[in-house]
Amino acid sequence: MEMLRIHGLYKRFGEKQVLNGLNLSVPEHSVFGFIGQNGAGKTTTMKTILGLLKADAGEITVSGEKAVYGQTSTNRYIGYLPDVPSFYPFMTAREYLRFCGEISGMNKTENEARCKELLELVGLGDETHRIKGFSRGMKQRLGIAQALLNRPKLLICDEPTSALDPVGRKEILDILSAVREQTTVLFSTHILSDVERICTDIAFLNQGVIEMQGKLSEIKTKYRREEYRLETEKTSDFSLLKQAFPMIKTVGANTLIFRESDCSVFDVLRFVSERRITLLKLEREEPTLESLFMEVTGK
Repeated sequence: MEMLRIHGLYKRFGEKQVLNGLNLSVPEHSVFGFIGQNGAGKTTTMKTILGLLKADAGEITVSGEKAVYGQTSTNRYIGYLPDVPSFYPFMTAREYLRFCGEISGMNKTENEARCKELLELVGLGDETHRIKGFSRGMKQRLGIAQALLNRPKLLICDEPTSALDPVGRKEILDILSAVREQTTVLFSTHILSDVERICTDIAFLNQGVIEMQGKLSEIKTKYRREEYRLETEKTSDFSLLKQAFPMIKTVGANTLIFRESDCSVFDVLRFVSERRITLLKLEREEPTLESLFMEVTGK
């Protein structure tokens, strides 16, 4: 089932066409990476989903219900974490979550239980300091807890790891991966390693349109090339291989790359075996998100 569907979305700001017929489909209970360069229109898309921006054209449905600008009834399905969440700095994490539960109409018993559950989930269960003393990573974790408070069907996170150190990024990614059983996760990013780590599905946004989307594993399989990386121990052996197979490309010290269409891996292995060449590495190259993204954007 589609949790989010966008069809033919257009949005212009003055002379700048930000979205140019964007089509997007986010499956239920996926961790969906919405990938694009800074300024590509990721935040514009998310704010349009939330009914905060009016599209020039197009249709958005959330859990099968049409989203309409200014009439945000579909937001009852959505939890949202902006790129820079704001809090009342004089509150503790527990006080803030409890306050959010109260203004959303949760009864006291449910509110207390949900706050405890979520603070444990994001690693703030024992935190008693005021929010003003929180690190950026702690604020992001609290923001995720707040976004999950009302058990949304769709959790939208805008660049949740962009300003975090490696430890903070790992903590946020672990949380987003863990909540997949509870909700569908859509997060925008330009950090491709984050996407490769936790995402089940991806979409590349480029110049206002989706250039490529689908399951990450299927996309990698589709764009896999029969390409191999080989590294020798000795420079003399490296030279022998270069002489025997001139179509092989040099990519580093004693390191070669070749395609099956240029020379058979079995011919290379036979040559290596006959001359007793010591290899440090021989592996098939897998397409990376970086290489796919560069291909999509024409960089």
